[in-house]
Amino acid sequence: MNRWRFQRLSNRGLLYIGAALLVIQAAFPFFWMVSTSFKPPVEVFAQPPTFIPHHPTGENFHRLFTATNFLAYFWNSVKVSGLAVLLTMVVSAAGAYSLTRYQYRGREKIAGLILCTYMFAPIMVVIPFFILVKKMGIENTHFALVLAFTSFCLPFTLWLMRAFFKTIPVQLEEAALVDGAGRVRAVIYIVLPLALPGIIATSIFTFILAWNDYIFTRILITADELKTLPVGVQDLFHSALIDWGLIMAAGMMITIPALLFL
Repeated sequence: MNRWRFQRLSNRGLLYIGAALLVIQAAFPFFWMVSTSFKPPVEVFAQPPTFIPHHPTGENFHRLFTATNFLAYFWNSVKVSGLAVLLTMVVSAAGAYSLTRYQYRGREKIAGLILCTYMFAPIMVVIPFFILVKKMGIENTHFALVLAFTSFCLPFTLWLMRAFFKTIPVQLEEAALVDGAGRVRAVIYIVLPLALPGIIATSIFTFILAWNDYIFTRILITADELKTLPVGVQDLFHSALIDWGLIMAAGMMITIPALLFL
């Protein structure tokens, strides 16, 4: 009995140790980024390195906001990500409603085909997409970025919304229709409120993907004033001596909005 209990406690202890190591491995880069962002330039390159700043300062953030275009990049990311979320949710909700409420031939095959398109990596579609937007005359615009993010996120978000809509009983809509409500009113006042958790989860997924995107912005945007944060911050690596304090401050500011939605 004691041997069995000792073995169970040992296994549990090893499990906790392994979990703690994984947490440390995942959290240490973020901790180092935060620590470096508050270090003065001299301490950033100090040997041996310091894990906690001896003389914490906000100089890196001050230079980030005043000496770079960070605020413009930040606003561009907020605008593009917000519009991408709005457009993606409208289209995916309409598509998911069609796939769950209307009966037509090939409905399930269409749903499977939509999900299969999500398997294409962005690098496979970014060049054809660039050619398309160039022919449309909308290259180097935020509108092109919104379309790119929407087209990339839409297959998976539509599939997620379809799964949430399938959990909502059709009888609720039928009862509303019997009471005199139209189809649009039934969707607005019954389906969407019940699907609100799914809408929020899908919106967060879309926002994080659009917020962190690099490849579409790098290919489609050339004007500095239109760049988003991932590309704009990457351009800070422009000298032989990299200003790690400034870059870590920028990385911290990029990470915070995404963490707020986790």
